[in-house]
Amino acid sequence: MARTNFDMLLEAGCHFGHLKRKWNPAMAPYIFMERNGIHIIDLHKTVVKIDEAAEALKQIAKSGKKVLFVATKKQAKDIVAEKATAVNMPYVIERWPGGMLTNFPTIRKAVKKMTTIDKLMEDGTYGNLSKREILQISRQRAKLEKNLGSIADLTRLPSALFVVDVMKEHIAVKEANRLGIPVFAIVDTNSDPNNIDFMIPANDDAKDSIEVILNACCTAIAEGLEERKAERADEKAAKEQSEEAEEARPRARRARKSDDASKAPVAEEEAPAAEEEEAPAAE
Repeated sequence: MARTNFDMLLEAGCHFGHLKRKWNPAMAPYIFMERNGIHIIDLHKTVVKIDEAAEALKQIAKSGKKVLFVATKKQAKDIVAEKATAVNMPYVIERWPGGMLTNFPTIRKAVKKMTTIDKLMEDGTYGNLSKREILQISRQRAKLEKNLGSIADLTRLPSALFVVDVMKEHIAVKEANRLGIPVFAIVDTNSDPNNIDFMIPANDDAKDSIEVILNACCTAIAEGLEERKAERADEKAAKEQSEEAEEARPRARRARKSDDASKAPVAEEEAPAAEEEEAPAAE
């Protein structure tokens, strides 16, 4: 079953591309027609591409890996933050810090600095500092929180990148390509899809268009997480069952031994009685 349909995408305005003079020829296979100087995207192909991307994202989430969402353009920020938070995935909606992927250890140090400042606030060390020092540290903490707070739980490189507007986030795409990290992206008619592993041809400027596509992708991620949870529960139950079976075997052996031991004396007692019965008959 398709995760979206033609009517949903049409209503959200996913078919509107850019002006004809701004197009990228590599997007020609996904352009249906031109109207009033604007390219119209073929939504039938968009539906197929959304399903492909959603299935791949589902498998990534099912394997317990992280997908990093990137959208620093104004109309996409709030939507991406909401959808990514709902599926417990990291996201970047402020400025993309250069080297975030290719120089990941340095980014982790900045995140640890934020954690260190939090510890200073909790253990009372702040009380020994001057007002000026407190103000400087607070500003530094606020800046780190704004830029890196949403990736505080990202302890290793993400397994995939989901990008809204590949032209604006070209640095993030280049870093992912350099490290071999698969890139999922909403690609408009003015963008180059060649460096994108899972491209979704659609309008990347309209809020409704971005939201309907993210809904489908994040729903797939949520399904993957649920399946992973169910599988882990089944594995745990099977493990407990096998442990109980292993514990039951020695008890069964001991029970059989005790039964054999209790039956043996009875047999010995019955034997003399039988001899006594046979003795008179012999006389």
